[in-house]
Amino acid sequence: MIKRPAVSVFHKLGWSAVNGSSICSRCQKRLLSGLSSAPQPVIDNHNREVQSISSAVRNFYNRKEKFRIAHGSTNSTRPKSSTHVVNTGPLSNVLHVDTASRTALVEPNVPMDRLVEATLKHGLIPPVVMEFPGITVGGGYAGTSGESSSFKHGFFNHTINSIEMVLADGEVVTASPTENSDLFYGGAGALGTLGVTTLVNLRLIPASKYVETTYHPVSSVPQATETVRSFTADKSHDYIDGILYSQNTGAVVTGKLTNSVSNHTIQRFSDAKDPWFYLHVQEMLEKARGAPVTEAIPIAEYLFRYDRGGFWVGRSAFDYFNFPFNSFTRWWLDDFLHTRMMYKALHASGQSKRYIVQDLAVPYENVEEFIRYATGKFGIWPLWLCPLKQSPVPTMHPHHVTKTTGEQKEMLNVGLWGNCPSHLNFADANRELEAKLKELGAMKWMYAQTYYTETEFWEMHDKEWYDALRRKYRATSLPSVYEKVKIAPEDAAKEQTMEEKLRETWPISGFYGIKKAIDSGLYLDARKSAWKQM
Repeated sequence: MIKRPAVSVFHKLGWSAVNGSSICSRCQKRLLSGLSSAPQPVIDNHNREVQSISSAVRNFYNRKEKFRIAHGSTNSTRPKSSTHVVNTGPLSNVLHVDTASRTALVEPNVPMDRLVEATLKHGLIPPVVMEFPGITVGGGYAGTSGESSSFKHGFFNHTINSIEMVLADGEVVTASPTENSDLFYGGAGALGTLGVTTLVNLRLIPASKYVETTYHPVSSVPQATETVRSFTADKSHDYIDGILYSQNTGAVVTGKLTNSVSNHTIQRFSDAKDPWFYLHVQEMLEKARGAPVTEAIPIAEYLFRYDRGGFWVGRSAFDYFNFPFNSFTRWWLDDFLHTRMMYKALHASGQSKRYIVQDLAVPYENVEEFIRYATGKFGIWPLWLCPLKQSPVPTMHPHHVTKTTGEQKEMLNVGLWGNCPSHLNFADANRELEAKLKELGAMKWMYAQTYYTETEFWEMHDKEWYDALRRKYRATSLPSVYEKVKIAPEDAAKEQTMEEKLRETWPISGFYGIKKAIDSGLYLDARKSAWKQM
């Protein structure tokens, strides 16, 4: 009998229990406003962790040394630094869920799957849930997280009521729309360059058992963008995104929260034997021959439907190893094909240096031109489409404001994820992509590799506003946003050592990445979780 390497950590969504923790005493009353009291031991535990972080930050501040935040996981493709680090790893608990006020107190390193697990017990879910289970609450606030419900609720930070933050000099403050509001809005998308987020008060909405999901076929890029745009005006939809398989094949996917399956088939995506979502949608479209198809997907499985295969980038691993890509091999290797494992392996292998992982916010009227350029240059398919509700400016999120009128245009996120063609110089190709984005009034998410010069970068963002915030909240000792995202030309052209060249040689780099992912404990966690369920 052939056995898979292990049972999926995500198997049947069997998550482990959530531990407790707490909030800092000076901010407790404000952050707990409207919530039942959290247990005192929970509060004390959180206070100790925040005090430790505050002391570490203050020491860096007094020594005038810049530092970075280490939280144990990342979905960024930017190079990582291992020096001058403040560890926020222990802040990984859901402290309290209040059903009356529909809010949750959550520490920043709580990943999406643990958050959903904790809130679903109370019949609630966050309005915006990032599709990768390992993305954290703090990452959602400090970065740009726009997902399939963002056309309705905005970016993830728009669902936050207030935050607790350790400033660059060690002071602990609360920020909300009414208290330190400039810090609250300015810190969203600023990559932790104004302070260290240590607690989040998050808004929740009623959950349902299922998402009634409909796949609407489209046969061109203009039809896809217009269909997405028209659906966003329909208030009955809760989720909207799209998949383009080619210039003339794709689907716009809509979802509605429901407790009834009606006559629809129930489709799951969490088990190793289940299909990858994007392949399933493609198969359903082929069977329906041009007609929309509707299914009922259990709520948690819908929220993380792209985890297995990481949308579709997991297929690149099969291409890299020249390994057959079929339902059997996907089942057999399932534990290695979840996003947590794949991102760890991608970083360790060095393949991120040749992999295009970019989310681009493009004004609707320029989407067709951008896709025509991107596919001609990179030849990457499928593409992901996600409508976005814009953030008021000034903001560090992607945005587009018409200079003559001051009008802020709605934008469509285009996910461009795939191998950079071998005949292209990677740095030059990225530079050209960035120039095209500027030409089209588009912007990129800052989790990705960035080659802008400092002048080019600040032409897109309000530097005067950002610098004023940094001065007001004594954050000038922290790395700036540009310092965190930039890849200097000299770094891109840096000569590799012989060991680095050998380690990034096929197939050594791939096996090395897998080894590091296993060594990280993610694979062992999967095995332990599996055994608990058997």
